[in-house]
Amino acid sequence: MKTIKDFDFKNKKALVRVDFNVPQDENLNVTDNTRITAVKPTVDKILADGGSVILMTHLGRPKGEVNDKYSLKHVLSEVSKVLGQEVKFVEESVGEKAEEAANALQPGEILLLENLRFHNEEEKGDESFAERLSKLGDAYVNDAFGTAHRAHASTAVIANFFPSTKFFGLLMEKELVAIDKVLKSGEKPVTAILGGSKVSTKITIIENILPAIDNLIIGGGMSFTFIKALGGKIGQSIVEDDKLNLAIEILAKAKEHNVNVYLPTDVVIADDFNNEAERKVADIREIPEDWQGLDAGPRSREIFNDVLLNSRTILWNGPIGVFEMPNFAAGTIALGESIAEATKLGAFSLVGGGDSVAFVKQFGYSDKVSYVSTGGGAMLESLEGLELPGVAAINK
Repeated sequence: MKTIKDFDFKNKKALVRVDFNVPQDENLNVTDNTRITAVKPTVDKILADGGSVILMTHLGRPKGEVNDKYSLKHVLSEVSKVLGQEVKFVEESVGEKAEEAANALQPGEILLLENLRFHNEEEKGDESFAERLSKLGDAYVNDAFGTAHRAHASTAVIANFFPSTKFFGLLMEKELVAIDKVLKSGEKPVTAILGGSKVSTKITIIENILPAIDNLIIGGGMSFTFIKALGGKIGQSIVEDDKLNLAIEILAKAKEHNVNVYLPTDVVIADDFNNEAERKVADIREIPEDWQGLDAGPRSREIFNDVLLNSRTILWNGPIGVFEMPNFAAGTIALGESIAEATKLGAFSLVGGGDSVAFVKQFGYSDKVSYVSTGGGAMLESLEGLELPGVAAINK
């Protein structure tokens, strides 16, 4: 893996693709700087070598048009604060002003370019746009795992213009190593927890990880499709009726690979989909007609806990209950506790996917697991076994 550790950036300008697509409040203040903090080690290494850094990123979906709401000037102060020095800003990503700002940059300085997606060419993967960007620096560094699954000008095409000076940043390296641990090099037993509402969004992940794992915990809304396929009564619980045969096929494939599959045995059910609904615990195969399952029950939590405490490598993608509603968050909290405990005992734990990441941040588990992925779609495509364009571009 070609990383920035393999290069001395002294007197070099490094064009670093980052993912500063950060959440903002109504006043456009950054509300979560995780993605900015994540690239600090890469920036620090380049500056310590005596190089300078040109940061390029997108923000939101401006659809190829200049839009003040999506200007990176609104995140500039947070970037400067996190990186520990004043970051210069230019209101272009390509053009005369951008070239002048890049040429004037001195070793030890940082420049942030304007939103790449103010240009349609960025998302189209336009070669001439990528070439214009490439002229701003001496080396290219991709540290934007969150966009590595996109074949955009700044994430993939630009690497062609740096045949010998293209590298992964330290964040990208951490992400790729974490996924490799789950799929290839992780200590056994390996346990994957897949939650969320739909089997259909996880099919390719399940098929790709089965040869690599020992245990598969299926929770959340998707578990009801499996339970119904096995003949259980699920009441009004969420289900994909067109995926019942697929659920049976997945269970058969798991058996072929000697993977132990764990489905919830009991659930917290409610008579309506809201936090104040009447609730009780029921056998997952015997949910009354007008009720629906919204969380893993106490017996299920114990079973999952036993599996996790005996695991050495853990992947968690998707909650196992409607944790956004406090009365149905206990199962996912218990799961977080089990993973934290297993991590404390020496297991490697990787958390990825929007809802799981939101949960660990909201409930304070970020520091209790081994690694929290910064890329939702990119991580899912990696787990599906797809080579990400942003990764392939550096490797070739």
